[in-house]
Amino acid sequence: MATLAPAPYYDPYDFDIDADPYPVWKRLRDEAPLYFNEKYEFYAVSRYEDVERALVDWQTYSSARGSVLEIVKADVQMPPGMFIFEDPPDHDLHRGIMSRVFTPRRMAAIEPQVRAYAARTLDPLVGAGGFDFIADLGAEIPMRTIGMLLGIPEEDQQAIREHIDEGLRLDAGVMPDVDATTAPGRTGSDYGAYLDWRAEHPSDDLMTELLTAEFTDETGTARTLTRDEILGYIGLLSGAGNETTTRLIGWAAKLLAEHPEQRADLVRDPALIPAAIEECLRYEPPSPVQARWVTTDVVHRPRPLRHPPQGSATPELRVRAALLSRGAPGPAGGAGGARRGAGALPRVGGRHGPRGAGQDLDRAGLGEAAGAHPVTPTSTASPTRSHG
Repeated sequence: MATLAPAPYYDPYDFDIDADPYPVWKRLRDEAPLYFNEKYEFYAVSRYEDVERALVDWQTYSSARGSVLEIVKADVQMPPGMFIFEDPPDHDLHRGIMSRVFTPRRMAAIEPQVRAYAARTLDPLVGAGGFDFIADLGAEIPMRTIGMLLGIPEEDQQAIREHIDEGLRLDAGVMPDVDATTAPGRTGSDYGAYLDWRAEHPSDDLMTELLTAEFTDETGTARTLTRDEILGYIGLLSGAGNETTTRLIGWAAKLLAEHPEQRADLVRDPALIPAAIEECLRYEPPSPVQARWVTTDVVHRPRPLRHPPQGSATPELRVRAALLSRGAPGPAGGAGGARRGAGALPRVGGRHGPRGAGQDLDRAGLGEAAGAHPVTPTSTASPTRSHG
């Protein structure tokens, strides 16, 4: 008599699953496109078309409570300016201001400084026989670059990065507790003294531009950003921006080490590097799982997700929707199953279509949502948490 395989199980705080989640995610796509986790009370949607629909329907699947499960469940008040945790019109307003001041021109202006820092860091390692790519370089470059953009003295950047890293650290088997003091963006308060000093001593840096940027808010009032809004921007940039970029650098190093012929392509033709970065972001996204809060009842495949009335003791319906980018939507059953086709990374020069995605390398989206089920949550954990 054949033995039935156990039902698929997904736990975002399980280190073993988190180390290689793709087999679990494939099973969810194939067997449980609307998956419910009783331990943490969330639903997961895992097929490309479902995730895409949820991500664009912000009225139903809201970012306003955060984009990470434990943050959504904590229901903390986000600081102003954290536009990745906002819905329109606030999101559009705050992101629009950032796009005005965080420009390619500003990045190009600090490029010589970034290159000089990288050379200063790597030159002593020539002939050393090896080094820790993340500890010695990858984890340093993002914070150094952000510090240059903001005008933070180099001697203070390391301490700020260590503070940020400590706030993102997870313990095995423990769902992080989130409160008003640990919510994303609170690191912006670390910059209060710098901001106050810069207000009295303007310069050609991003902090000065945030202080002087004028815009029309949702009430029609023309104004500049408040101090709290600026600190929210800075906390977002230095927190989520620092963490996700470090992840990208780490994945890029690993993937290119596994595919030395493509690294050689980049050495021969540096013009391929921008497309290579895009492909690394697609192939191993720094933030592959995104959370959403469900604002109203919605029927999904064809199961109802119910939002409880205000004040109800029923656990509130929350969504954690994730997007694992892929080149093109697959059939209704989900994406191709292989994590890596025949073992080859898609060409980093983008030669396999707009995003360099072969069908056998496609990844579908994954999402999660906490549901209206009277289950007491228990806990395990994933080794790292991305707010990007």
